Formats: sequence, structure tokens, C-alpha cells
Amino acid sequence: MHQPIKQHLIDPEICIRCHTCEEACQIGAITHNDDNVVVDASKCNFCMDCIAPCPTGSIDNWRVVTEAYSVDEQLEWMELPEQEEIAAPDEGAEPDSDIARLLAEAHEGAGGQVRAPASAATPSVQLFTRDAPAMARVQGNYRLTAEGTDNDVRHIILDMGATAFPVLEGQSIGITPPDETVPRLYSISSPRDGERPGTNNLSLTVKREPGGKASNYLCDLEKGAEVAVTGPFGSTFLMPEDRAAKLLMICTGTGSAPFRAFTMRHQRSQKNNPGKLMLFFGARSTDQLPYFGPLQKIPAEVMQSHLVFSRETGAAKEYVQDRMRAEAGPIAALLSEEVTHIFICGLKAMEAGVDAAFDQIAVEHGLDWAALKDRMRDGGRYHVETY
Repeated sequence: MHQPIKQHLIDPEICIRCHTCEEACQIGAITHNDDNVVVDASKCNFCMDCIAPCPTGSIDNWRVVTEAYSVDEQLEWMELPEQEEIAAPDEGAEPDSDIARLLAEAHEGAGGQVRAPASAATPSVQLFTRDAPAMARVQGNYRLTAEGTDNDVRHIILDMGATAFPVLEGQSIGITPPDETVPRLYSISSPRDGERPGTNNLSLTVKREPGGKASNYLCDLEKGAEVAVTGPFGSTFLMPEDRAAKLLMICTGTGSAPFRAFTMRHQRSQKNNPGKLMLFFGARSTDQLPYFGPLQKIPAEVMQSHLVFSRETGAAKEYVQDRMRAEAGPIAALLSEEVTHIFICGLKAMEAGVDAAFDQIAVEHGLDWAALKDRMRDGGRYHVETY
């Protein structure tokens, strides 16, 4: 009998074939054909680099096996196999400690690398697929940034009509542009009960990218147009339901989308529970910062907003990590609390600077940022979505 091993697998029923995991894998352990994206067990070293970029959670699947599933087998799968019964080498005996550990790790996914907040509501995932999408109708398409700037960011409202499309703050939906087969994912920028309470709609924050088929398709949609929607996607970047939770949110550009949803949800569900939100939001200038006007209207007792600009006329260049260092005291206080959740969303280029700022703040206040970050991640309190 072979010694049992833990094998990393991808769920073909949830995967949208966006290939972000394959791009993230530095050792060539992930491959694909026209049907599936799979992990080669002979190459995978469990580095976990592919886990965080996956927008659907399909990458975070594990099985304990006596013989690894081959690449050819996986490429033919329509669904994941069930966990096989694993006995100790002595047939009929209880699994030994190593096997029990492997089974526990497989049940927990990537060893706690990516987890939803413990108090988050249970998300619905991939109710609608490329072959059977939900049809939405454009209810509104509004420019958020000033006319005349080269930063065209849109607030697009999609009416789901009579279709039940349950979403949570932090999830995404898929939109497939015409003549394309792979959907592009966009974070939902409205709370679970719609733009207005009790409405069956959702909103997106979309930046027009030069040459971007999906972004130009969405930004050009007119009111009344029909759009095929897949999803929802995402099972970890979710808002905690714990009323004691404190949220530290850091974003740039359209990375503000989930935080708009978080903030609106907090205001609706916890009206008498202010002072739990802190936001650092970076943009080039005030006229290029999405939702600048509405953010200005949120009372300070509800959310501490730090709007940071790198190209504002008449002002010194500043990035989110610079403002974080300037607010080191309040941030250190949050880092010391077990109820604090950190969410980072936006351009990948911001990630290193933000992490360095956290490290510096932690050192100045007697904290070990590396250990603290690992502990927060394992507890479902540290989340990063960058692109």
C-alpha cells in the first residue's frame, strides 16, 4: 500500500478558466486544456502562491490519496471526486496520526492560508454559469470621475428582475464580452439588499481600459441593455457580521468597490454601532477618485476616511502607505485588537508598499508584523485582492 499523500486539486464545477492560478505558479505545476485547469501532483510543492489570486475559491481543494490523480485524469473531470477512505497500512486499523493530520489539512483547505471571517454569512457561489447565465438589465450607467480626465470610471447598476441572485459584500460577478468565452470578474459595489434596501439589483465599479474588451463593453452599455451574468464568485473576501468587528480597509481606484458595499451594509445593519470603520483610499486627484462626493458625506463617527492623492494640484505627492505611516498610532491600536479585520483591494503595485508600512508601524509599536499577519490570516481577518 502506498503512503498516503495530500494532493492539491481544482474544482472544475467552480473554476471559470481565468488562468490566474497558472500565471501565479512559478514552477509550472498548473496546466490546462480546453475543458479544465489542473495541478500536476509531481510538480506541486504546496507553496500556496496560486491560492490568493483565484477569484472563485476553486483552487482551494485538497484530497488525501494513496495514489495521486494524474493530469490526464483531472483534465477529463466534470466534478471533484469524493475523499476516499484512507486506512492505516495495517488494514482495518484506525488511521495513524500522520494520516489524520493530512485529512484534517485537506478538510481545512490551504492550511488556513485563505479563510473567510468566522462570522461572515455563508456565500452562494456560481449559481449561474457560462452555459446558463442570469440575464440582467442595465438600470443605470453613470460616470464617477470628471469629464475630460483620462480616467473614465463608471458606476453601473444591473437590475436582476425576477431572478434570485443572492450576493454578499466582497463577492464578484462574471461578465463575458461579446465574441469572448472567458468571463471577466468585477467586484460588486452594492450591499446584499441592493442599491436601495429591498431592491433586486447590484452595482459594479468599472474603469475603462484602453483596448479592454470587457471594460469598454460595460462602460458603453446603455440603459435597458441586457447583460449575461455569471456567478456569484468569492467565498473569503467577505464582510464579518460580528458587531464588535473593526474594519481597516485600504484601496486604490476601482478597488473601492467592495468597500462601498461594506460601508453601505454597515450603515444599514448597524446604525447604532458607529466607529468601526477606517478607510485609506488612494487616487491621482480628487476628480479621479470614484465616489469622492459620497465619501465626503459619511460622518466621521461612522468611518474615518483618509483620501490620499498622488497628483493633486498644489499638494505634495502622497500614497496610501504614506498616510498609513502618518496614522501609525490608530493603526497600531487596531493591530493590537483581536476584532480587527484588514482588507486590501486595488492595484497589485500597492501591495508591497502597504505591507512595508504595516511592518514599520508594527516595529515602532513593539509588534511582530509577520507573525501577526499570519495569525490574522489563519483567523480569517486578513484579506488581499489585488490585480
